[in-house]
Amino acid sequence: MYRLDEIFKIYQEKLITADEAAAMVEPNNRIHFGLGLGVVKDLDAALARRADTLRGVEVVSTVGIQQDFLHLYKAGQSLDNVRFASAHYNGFDRKMAVNDKCWYIPMNFNELPSYWDQNDCQVDIAMLQVGPMDKYGNFNLGPQVSDIWGVLKSAKMVIVEVNTKMPRTHGVENTINLADIDFVVEGSNTEMAQIPPGKASEIDKKIASFVVEKIRDNSTLQLGIGALPSTIGTLLAESDVKDISGHTEMLVDGYLELYKAGKLTNKKAVNPGKLVYAFAGGSQDLYDFIDDNPICHVAPVDYVNNQGVIASMDNFVSVNSCIKVDLFGQICSETSNHMHISGTGGQLDFVQGAYHSKGGQSFICTPSTRKFPDGKVRSLILPSMIAGYVVTTPRTCTHWVVTEFGAVNLKGKSTWQRAEALISIAHPDFQEYLIGMAEKIGIWRTTSKCTL
Repeated sequence: MYRLDEIFKIYQEKLITADEAAAMVEPNNRIHFGLGLGVVKDLDAALARRADTLRGVEVVSTVGIQQDFLHLYKAGQSLDNVRFASAHYNGFDRKMAVNDKCWYIPMNFNELPSYWDQNDCQVDIAMLQVGPMDKYGNFNLGPQVSDIWGVLKSAKMVIVEVNTKMPRTHGVENTINLADIDFVVEGSNTEMAQIPPGKASEIDKKIASFVVEKIRDNSTLQLGIGALPSTIGTLLAESDVKDISGHTEMLVDGYLELYKAGKLTNKKAVNPGKLVYAFAGGSQDLYDFIDDNPICHVAPVDYVNNQGVIASMDNFVSVNSCIKVDLFGQICSETSNHMHISGTGGQLDFVQGAYHSKGGQSFICTPSTRKFPDGKVRSLILPSMIAGYVVTTPRTCTHWVVTEFGAVNLKGKSTWQRAEALISIAHPDFQEYLIGMAEKIGIWRTTSKCTL
């Protein structure tokens, strides 16, 4: 830490341009580009301007919230120049991967802070967007703490890009001091990237209704991203359920709806009165809600996603989506036909933590069918998981599975009981097929068929 009377002078000494920072990148460097809303903009553009001079550079990120591709990717460099890796794919990462420029870093989100300084995953240069410095030399990290301290502790050099539009957050480990920074770049103060709310379908609304009817007063809620979680937030806001608390990996607009409706009181949270999260992404209204709001409490992901912390809260409700589920109860939420779609994230953390909560419930939600690019409608409930679909949540951990045809609890059920339960919420057009396949693989017996 520096003396108060020398902070401004040292700030000026550490102040450089984005191009000067980009010039510091050396061959074979591993660079972290920030996470959430903290993904760098001006530094990215500056590196793109020297893309042809880079050699063997790897750019890694965690959960990038972006409005467009990275400038460095669009610069058109070859893999000899730069490649990318992500611990949680967004839509841009997926398209980069299709073009053989991006790879996935498998991880359990609660463990990620430790990955960066172990397992040969060290970072040469950490770059991240932050808010302006205060008079004590502290820069607010904005609504994303997540795994960033693992990155910062691992990095040989730390460069911050200041953005005056970064929401100022309250929480734990949510600032970095000038003493822990090597260089400062004053950015062009671009607007925060927003995630537009998805439009809920009638199927989303039906699935959400099955979840909401099982949520009790004094529950603590974890919601993921997308139209379905948003719909659950809206239905809860309109329901008779009272005193909801929030403890979530990602803070999304659904919580803002609950707050506006007077439902989000945070009385039963592990931090009473606080809406706890690891990172945030959504509308400008959400960012305005977070800004300098002591109710919103950002914290490291190894705390937020810690299964013991989650389990310590009674009536914990976890809601996540998936890509496929099979009759054994295996859940795939990250790949499709070998193509990486998303990350493991904290799904398994919250599935297990919620189940071990007294009165807790974990819901994995999916439409029963999907229309694929070839025009065919296929069941998203499979007889067994097939090649190209990575298991995110093992069958031993799956609790509730929900489709538009109902919700079934798989805990404590035998393989044939699981198959029967899942077939009961499959689309009727595929139920006979699934029964036939269950018979073929030996998990269905006619004598076990429910006759209710």
